[in-house]
Amino acid sequence: MTAPGASLSRYAGLTGAVLLAVAGYLGGALPDAPLGVTPASTWRAPDGPATLTCWLIGTVLLVGAWWSLRGGAPSTRWAYVTAGLWALPLLVAPPLGSRDVYSYACQGWTYAHGVDPYTVGVAAAGCPWLDTVAPIWRDTPAPYGPVFVLLAALAVGLGGGLTGTIVALRVIAVAGLLLAALCVPGLARAAGVPTRRAAWLALAGPLVGVHLVAGAHNDAVMLGLLLSGLLIVVRRPGRPAALLLAGALLGLAVTVKASAVVVVPFAALAGMPDQSTVRALLRHCGWLAGGLLAALLVTSAVSGLGFGWVGGLTHSGDSEQWTSPPTAVGFVVDYAGALVGRDPQAVPVVRAVALLLLVGVLAVLWWRAWQTMRGLNGVAGPGASAPRVALHGAALALVATIVLSPVFHPWYATWPLAMLALTAARTTWFVLPTAAAAFLALPDGTNLARVTKAPGALAMTALLLTVLVRTLRRPSPTTPGNDQPR
Repeated sequence: MTAPGASLSRYAGLTGAVLLAVAGYLGGALPDAPLGVTPASTWRAPDGPATLTCWLIGTVLLVGAWWSLRGGAPSTRWAYVTAGLWALPLLVAPPLGSRDVYSYACQGWTYAHGVDPYTVGVAAAGCPWLDTVAPIWRDTPAPYGPVFVLLAALAVGLGGGLTGTIVALRVIAVAGLLLAALCVPGLARAAGVPTRRAAWLALAGPLVGVHLVAGAHNDAVMLGLLLSGLLIVVRRPGRPAALLLAGALLGLAVTVKASAVVVVPFAALAGMPDQSTVRALLRHCGWLAGGLLAALLVTSAVSGLGFGWVGGLTHSGDSEQWTSPPTAVGFVVDYAGALVGRDPQAVPVVRAVALLLLVGVLAVLWWRAWQTMRGLNGVAGPGASAPRVALHGAALALVATIVLSPVFHPWYATWPLAMLALTAARTTWFVLPTAAAAFLALPDGTNLARVTKAPGALAMTALLLTVLVRTLRRPSPTTPGNDQPR
């Protein structure tokens, strides 16, 4: 029997999802919506007050309902039913929170008409839906791998016009999300985490409904492939055929979004069944890498696009927002320089330093996971399983990736969220920022980070300094009474 509080959360979240869908119809990222708007201009629009009111109340209800059960839903089935119920209104809503789906459509149209989307922007290619694409992305090459370009072209072929293409892209995103949902219970059990909590945190969050379902972001496809590859690794540890298949699925995830590559080294650890010897590690890495390279080579050859998509990744940082910590620090340095009549142009420098730091952080995370696994030696108890150690390392690698990357958008938080839901012992430290990210994008795709540049950069830099100071002053794990906050 479901507790009354859980039922209240379910229907509060459903009400929030309905209000968000209404906000989408009133002022979402519709094809004919004006571009370059601000919160003030949105408010002055004919339906502006109603749009923003529905968006704010709906987001508060959806976030509050998800937050209230962060310790776990009453049951796994209850979590799945509720997540599906919340997704229904957003499934039939217009695109919300971003105009990226129109970029996907034009990139698919470009490829379907025989033009290489990695060398020509959608404007030069002559996409008939160019007016729907955000101006910043009209002249840049596609930053996605060949698998997603093929899927986008398939959506164009199936959909015909713009509306049909958007519907097809949403169906593809939902298929990726359903694949991820199928993998969550198996991965949660392998990691020793309650499935009712993992399913709730990974699938019912507000970012999932708004950005992966309504926004049709390709992150859903990446997550589905990523989790399916990891599930095969932990279900069939040490088996060459399974490692090859898992590597291929991970490779497909990388050819949707390159950020998935940071998980691959940890997948090699998760596929080690018993002995953590260097020879066993090399053997597992070899099979996994073989599957991954095969996927990269085959998809690049089948698409006829080669590896041109790698060059497109450099344009993903064209958008400068304080939600990326390195970008925020760069802004603050530039502001300080302006006070003394200097122009340091620190943003690209700080971003480059952060990427170098990311490489080091990823190496340290992997090494710690490897050493922890070697030290288990049959130890029992919470957190002692090899799959949990490896998967948690992968989760932290995704956290480091979004923290140190040049750009951050709210839907990026769904990557580590899914992995942390499967492995983390404590939840508040990652659920809270995920909930806050739900408020960053208005229904029409207006990013509030763009209109709060200076205060946001100062706040983010102050937060980074606070975290750094607290980390340096934190007692060592062996100190008595060292309890980390929830």
